[in-house]
Amino acid sequence: MLYIYKALENNGAKKEGTIEAVSMEVAVDSLQKRGLIITEIDPAEKESWMTNFSIGAKVSNKDIVVLSRQMSTLFNAQVSALKIFSLLSSEIENQFLRRALTEVADDLQAGSSISKALAKHPDIFSDFYVNMVKAGEETGKLNETFAYLADHLDRTYEVVSKAKNALIYPSFVIGVFFAVMILMFTVIIPKISIILLDSGQPVPFYTAIVFAISNLFVNYGIFILIGLVVVVFFMVRFLRTPEGKKAFARLKLSIPYIGDLYRKLYLSIISGNMNTMVLSGIPMVRAIEVTASVVGNDVYKEILDNSVVAVKSGSSFSQSLAEYPEIPGLLVQMIRVGEETGELGSILKTMAHFYEREVINAVDTLVGLIEPVMIVLLGLGVGTLLASVLIPIYNIANAA
Repeated sequence: MLYIYKALENNGAKKEGTIEAVSMEVAVDSLQKRGLIITEIDPAEKESWMTNFSIGAKVSNKDIVVLSRQMSTLFNAQVSALKIFSLLSSEIENQFLRRALTEVADDLQAGSSISKALAKHPDIFSDFYVNMVKAGEETGKLNETFAYLADHLDRTYEVVSKAKNALIYPSFVIGVFFAVMILMFTVIIPKISIILLDSGQPVPFYTAIVFAISNLFVNYGIFILIGLVVVVFFMVRFLRTPEGKKAFARLKLSIPYIGDLYRKLYLSIISGNMNTMVLSGIPMVRAIEVTASVVGNDVYKEILDNSVVAVKSGSSFSQSLAEYPEIPGLLVQMIRVGEETGELGSILKTMAHFYEREVINAVDTLVGLIEPVMIVLLGLGVGTLLASVLIPIYNIANAA
């Protein structure tokens, strides 16, 4: 990072200039070694409040993938770790990641290992990432480790984002549908109801139901809105509790078809993380613990946490998983084969690719089904509403 300084020389003369350093402390130390007395020093690029509080300024998965590939290339070129992090911290555009890499470089200069320095930034580098780097340090294969991390994170991001994107379209359509219905019930239906009631013609029961719902929205809409806000508030608070997180995790797995998609997604994450760590030489217990922390679902986290206890007690990983219906028999059997043959890493890699393909196929099928199903359901909803209003109007026109 570039710093602007003002200083005094030994003869009292004033001196101004700039200096490149990984941190302010290093810059001050370098200037003092030149015999200068520092009076003022500031970063050339001052951080604004937007840097610390910008909603969209987080570190994305893509940033970490690109960073990992860059580090793999530089380690492969025999560049020192300190030089790598100093270089990358000056090139990264994301302010959050730049600050983290600068602090990592400072820690490395102070004698820390790379894994310990990265572990100080858990919001950017997960337990899985840190443990993989630690394994790379122990084996002396950091270039391969960062290449593995980039490939693994890239595949995981592709699968997870594909699953999430599949739910965006129906969520948008349903949101628009409810907005249109509310507009109809609060603006259009009240005006039509006045015309129909003033005509003196009998109103069918289904039309009366529509008018009642409209009156409810018009007369008590503010109370309904307040009630929804209160319900959402307490629901969010509940979902932040351990019980709420577990209940929501089970709900996601119990939804027809969607639950099966989520189940395959979490199984692909478990298999992929375990495969990468086992092949990197990380002990089984630690690999399970790290996978539990990054799986993203409390149900599977609890299963893996219980498996850690079972494995520490002498049970095999396959035996500990066999007790849970959330873990398919196929995965349990394949893990058992891997344990017996000593090829657990390769077996888990095969299963990871299998579940990744399953997730992609399930998402493609879901996307293909969503459009016709949504058209039919929305057509029925809008058609029922229009029929309940147009039929009485038609009757009035015939009576006239």
